[in-house]
Amino acid sequence: MRIDVEYLEKTSKQLYSRIKDMEEDLKSDKVFKIWRRQYGERTNLGSREQLGKILFDVLGHECLHRTPTGRPKMDATTMGAIDEPFVKTFVEMEQLKKIKNTFLSGIQKQTCDGFIHPSFNLHTVQTYRSSSDSPNFQNFPIRDRKAGELIRRCFIPRDGHRIVEIDYTGLEVRIAACYHKDPTMLEYIKDESKDMHRDMAAECFKCEPEQVSKELRYCGKNMFVFPQFYGDFYVNNARALWESIDAMNHEVDGVPMKEHLQQNGIHELGLCEPQEKPRPGTFEKHLQQVEKRFWNERFPTYDKWKKEWYRKYLKQGGFNTLTGFKIEGLLGRNDVINYPVQGSAFHCLLWSLIQLNKWLVKNKKRTKIVGQIHDSIVSDVHEDELDEFLQVAKTIMTQKIRNKFKWINVPLDVEAEITPINGSWFEKKEVEIK
Repeated sequence: MRIDVEYLEKTSKQLYSRIKDMEEDLKSDKVFKIWRRQYGERTNLGSREQLGKILFDVLGHECLHRTPTGRPKMDATTMGAIDEPFVKTFVEMEQLKKIKNTFLSGIQKQTCDGFIHPSFNLHTVQTYRSSSDSPNFQNFPIRDRKAGELIRRCFIPRDGHRIVEIDYTGLEVRIAACYHKDPTMLEYIKDESKDMHRDMAAECFKCEPEQVSKELRYCGKNMFVFPQFYGDFYVNNARALWESIDAMNHEVDGVPMKEHLQQNGIHELGLCEPQEKPRPGTFEKHLQQVEKRFWNERFPTYDKWKKEWYRKYLKQGGFNTLTGFKIEGLLGRNDVINYPVQGSAFHCLLWSLIQLNKWLVKNKKRTKIVGQIHDSIVSDVHEDELDEFLQVAKTIMTQKIRNKFKWINVPLDVEAEITPINGSWFEKKEVEIK
């Protein structure tokens, strides 16, 4: 993939200067002076453990999350809840350090004559999914908009080309349905008027489906539905959703979310301690009830399959995926449930990528496939070949694949995002494949 070397070098220098300025600002802050008095010559501005002691033990800030051993969790979520300018600057500085030292420096080291050539491995992941290294093409952040922009602006198409990313829509959910065949799930997938993530967001936040905003749907999808499918439970879901209320300023018809929840009998988050029973009137108790309905009423067939699949694994010591691969060894319950889905879903993408590349070679196209991220194909597409490429890719990924894998019992769909001509990967916009 082509790299904008000039942008990369310029951005790295700017971040270096910005980080240095922030370090000086922090060292002149009253909190650092207290830190310095406490630790003396051992003071380390990069030590989160030291900062935790200053914030919680010395300054008396409330610690919302702790590790199993009782130490404060010094992640961005915990520190983001502290109303202290020093902490906000510290968090931003640490984020910029990671962007520069981990991502941008990694890209710089691997750039050769204006291009990177990542390795994509098929032999390192126990689920038979792919991995990537030198650099890790599959690990560039996108949900964090600042990090996503700084990093993805480095990636540009060849002259007269566009970067095109074609992504399977909800692939792992659809492949999971090929295993468990839950009728409610099949109905959600096949009926485009139904929206599982919207419905669950409405249930989690005690509102009507038509009141669910794009942001609420995102939270319902990524902080309840997917975590539940991957084996998480209501305590973690409640904590994540409650934190999203503060981070995203959620509202329901103009009413602040916490006020809306209070009107519906929910007054606080709750302890969220697994060993403690949730109290009535807490968000934690509400999510416990949502979880019970999710599995007992909404997806009982899926729940039954999970238990039966795990029981068979305990008896046999392994299992086969729908694509014919065997997974054995000592696995946790969640691994047993998730591995066959993840592996089979990736094999759908891998088969599609191979067929698409064969078509490109056979027809002597100038378009190149340049990367792959689990359920998406990233290509450097010549402008003259764009429409045909999109149509062929969709046909292969949604139709021809079902002739190859007869066990696929649900429709498959894809979405495409395209950059402007000579625009960066960050500038991609969703387009409809006609």
